Amino acid sequence: MAYTVTLEEENKEIANRYKDLLKGTYEVLTKEDKNLIRKAFEIAVDAHSDQRRKTGEPYIYHPIAVAKIVANEIGLGATSIAAALLHDVVEDTSYTIDDMEQMFGERIAKIVSGLTKISRLNKESNASIQAENFRKMLLTLHDDVRVILIKIADRLHNMQTMNAMPEQKQLKIASETLYIYAPLAHRLGLYNIKTELEDLGLKYTEPEVYNDILSKIKDSHEEREAYLEHFKNTLKVGLDKEKINYEIMGRFKSIFSIRSKMRKQNVTFDEVYDKFAIRIIYTPKKRDEKFEAWKIYSIVTDFFKPNPSRLRDWISQPKSTGYEALHITVIGPDGKWVEVQIRSDRMNEIAEKGYAAHVKYKQGAENESGLEDWLNRLKETLENQNSNAVDFVEDFKLNLYAKEIFVFTPLGDIKSLPKGASALDFAFSIHTDVGLKCRGAKVNGKLVPLSYELKSGDQVEVFTSSTNKPNSRWLDFVITARAKTKIKAALKEEEKKIAEEGKAILQRKLRHLKIGFNEKIVNELSTYLNLKTSFDLFYRIGNGAIDNKQLKSFATQRNSRILSFLKTKLRRGPSKEFVNKEEVTSKYDALVFGKEEEKLDFKFSKCCNPIAGDKVFGFLTINDGIKVHKVNCPNAISLQSNYAYRILKAKWIDSTKQDFKVILHISGVDHSGIVNNLTRIISNNMGVFIHSINIAGNEGVFDGKISLSVKNKAQLNRLINSIQKVEGVKKVERVNTL
Repeated sequence: MAYTVTLEEENKEIANRYKDLLKGTYEVLTKEDKNLIRKAFEIAVDAHSDQRRKTGEPYIYHPIAVAKIVANEIGLGATSIAAALLHDVVEDTSYTIDDMEQMFGERIAKIVSGLTKISRLNKESNASIQAENFRKMLLTLHDDVRVILIKIADRLHNMQTMNAMPEQKQLKIASETLYIYAPLAHRLGLYNIKTELEDLGLKYTEPEVYNDILSKIKDSHEEREAYLEHFKNTLKVGLDKEKINYEIMGRFKSIFSIRSKMRKQNVTFDEVYDKFAIRIIYTPKKRDEKFEAWKIYSIVTDFFKPNPSRLRDWISQPKSTGYEALHITVIGPDGKWVEVQIRSDRMNEIAEKGYAAHVKYKQGAENESGLEDWLNRLKETLENQNSNAVDFVEDFKLNLYAKEIFVFTPLGDIKSLPKGASALDFAFSIHTDVGLKCRGAKVNGKLVPLSYELKSGDQVEVFTSSTNKPNSRWLDFVITARAKTKIKAALKEEEKKIAEEGKAILQRKLRHLKIGFNEKIVNELSTYLNLKTSFDLFYRIGNGAIDNKQLKSFATQRNSRILSFLKTKLRRGPSKEFVNKEEVTSKYDALVFGKEEEKLDFKFSKCCNPIAGDKVFGFLTINDGIKVHKVNCPNAISLQSNYAYRILKAKWIDSTKQDFKVILHISGVDHSGIVNNLTRIISNNMGVFIHSINIAGNEGVFDGKISLSVKNKAQLNRLINSIQKVEGVKKVERVNTL
């Protein structure tokens, strides 16, 4: 529909929208606040006077709408409302950040500057550049959370008014919203905005699915209202008898969450049993807020039978976003399961407005939210430059959305971790050094492996050793971004040490082969061995993956080539540019299966055609052995839902960098210190990890087994030779590979 409005009508509408903005502000505005907002409004109107939106409407409608979301839905004050009105002024007009600082002061200028930077970043399209930009954008969270809160409001209004945009642009903006903005809104406690962003994201990424679920929700409107009325009337007697001041309302789960459940559980719309939730919001008497929540819980469960496994007490232990409520699932009228959420006025305000409401109700520094701790941890993780930006954003996104568990330290302090976190994640949550030197853990007084998945209520104690080092297997069972980042950084450092040692070894070996050591030779050898960088070469020399036989073969070939050098020199094209980056090639040469990472026979499935490096899983067929599928294969959900017992975990490895478990059988003449000598020899071999030692002495002789992780067979052979030289050792043999 064409936009046809007179200038007079437009000016009247702008004035009305401005008045509407001021009416609904969450904070009580002082005269100074109103003057500040008015000044920002006038500058924004002037700056955007010649601009129009895609719909034909005046551009100023957009900043007013963003400011209204900031004021009403997020609940921020005058500074943020003014910054929201000005958020596009520097980006789109002749005004500068210096102008903003002179007119509005340093604080508003900084917020507008942060928003301008984000706006410019989002114009990039390359995935890795975009991920790096998100990393930089998230850094502004710590500098001033309001930058991100206003940006989320900006994104929400853009999503609400995307109809006039080309389809390709809609898809890009919607995908980006689901990728980062909705999870961020969730983490900052903006549940209403998070829900709307997800639903709008689905509307543009999967319109048919969105419209189908929406129509089914609309069709069930009358039935839902009747159900809510029945529920209210049943509880009314009990609640009124206790003189509780309350309001009962019902809400459908969001379209996005219904669709997620349908996909996850492989069910239809009608089979999603908890589509509907009922909220009881009460005004507590004086300071009996918690007591009244449990009183209401008692009344609800008097009338409706609860599912005890579905009780969620977020009042005794609020979520790290500040969210508080009691959640119970009961068998409601007509025998249907229904979730009941019990919240006070204060809890409801925090649930709706997140960060801003939480700050309003915070009483003193001792009551500080976990959000502040999270922001501090976030900055530390963001500033670590060792992680790949795309991997970082993927890990970070998981942590934004993860359900929480609460575990206890030995002293009884509570730690919040994402659901699925391991004992090692807990160690890293205490301190980076504790994580890196962690060698064991006790959960509820019992020793457990570092990969043990923690549950809410567990009490966890970790043990450290100054000689302990992280290994690549740790990355298979940690899920927090912090742990993954720190482990990858430590492994990179370890690789650098091995590469430095390898460089020195290569220099010596080439000297014995009468070959010099310079950039040209290193480049030739790397090309000969099909390696991309000099770092790859030095690393593989250092860990023993490249042996003397390969170096001698290179020397022989090189000598024969020198004989024909003069003939070929004229025909040779320009030499390949030498790459000397300190990065290891992603050289996937083997696929392994299961926890034990076994090499098994397999075939690639034709439905998704995986290639080396893809994220995959194995499926055990009845007649055709193991078939390998990509995790995002069209058939993956069906296979995993219906045949979970036939699914095999699978991953690609670079066998030259992989740890392998071996068991050595050692026997000989017993004497004092034999175990110390053996462990010293093993520990001195870089990259070798001891899993267990079981050695027993008997009347002058000893016999036992040592379980180890080694990089490759060459390293194992060197280790066996070293052990054989230990005084008293008579026999060393490999008896089994785990």
